[in-house]
Amino acid sequence: MRKVIFALSLVTLTLTSCGTKKKIAALEAQNKECQDLLNSTTVKLNLCLSEKEALSKQNDYLKQNNSDLINNQKELTLLTSKGAQNLEKSLESLKEKDLKITRLQDALTRKDSVTLALVTSLKSSVGISDPDIEVNVDKGVVFISIADKLLFKSGSYVVSDRAKEVLAKVAKVINDKPTFECMVEGHTDNVPFTGNAILVDNWDLSVKRSTAIVRVLTKDLKVNPKQLIAAGRGEYIPLVENNTSENRSINRRTRIVILPKIDEFYEMIEKEMKNQKK
Repeated sequence: MRKVIFALSLVTLTLTSCGTKKKIAALEAQNKECQDLLNSTTVKLNLCLSEKEALSKQNDYLKQNNSDLINNQKELTLLTSKGAQNLEKSLESLKEKDLKITRLQDALTRKDSVTLALVTSLKSSVGISDPDIEVNVDKGVVFISIADKLLFKSGSYVVSDRAKEVLAKVAKVINDKPTFECMVEGHTDNVPFTGNAILVDNWDLSVKRSTAIVRVLTKDLKVNPKQLIAAGRGEYIPLVENNTSENRSINRRTRIVILPKIDEFYEMIEKEMKNQKK
């Protein structure tokens, strides 16, 4: 009986031991699956954390970039606004310059026309229409240039009778303007003067011709000597090159420079402008 009980107990223990091993094996298998799942999940978690960090950095970059773009847009808008303002100012400035240029051109046109009228008036006062007598006006100064062939013989400083007729007309212009000053300039060509007991060179000749004309104007034509200046320029201010006889003839001249006061010069201009309107 005891043997039977012992045998049954042994069988029961053996069966119990086999069931525990199976449970343990099942638990170990389950534990391994859990561990594998945990490892896989950990890897995925780490990957997700890395992606999250990268996305976070990208998000920060995009935020900064967006902020920069917004600032750039504001600056661009500001610059565009300033550019438009500057462009508008530039256009206004150009319009003002164009207006000034137009006014200057109009003024120059009027000045040219008045100058022409003034020259015509002076030529009319001189009373001789001759290509050897030239009248010009420049910056308020009147220039009357007379070719020497009307005034002197070659190499001489004796005023001719025909010259006195011309100088009488010039004297009338000067006497009509008692406050004007007049400089009488003698000019020669570059042919050397041979000289004599009185004259040494072309400079001497130009001075003597100038003083000879001054004497005619003062003694014969009653011009106030205080208005006159005698000057000799010799050969040193030619109008053209002294390379032909014709050019040398052009350079031999006497120039009478009439120097009005500025206010009187403008009075002359106003008078001529009024004459133009009539």
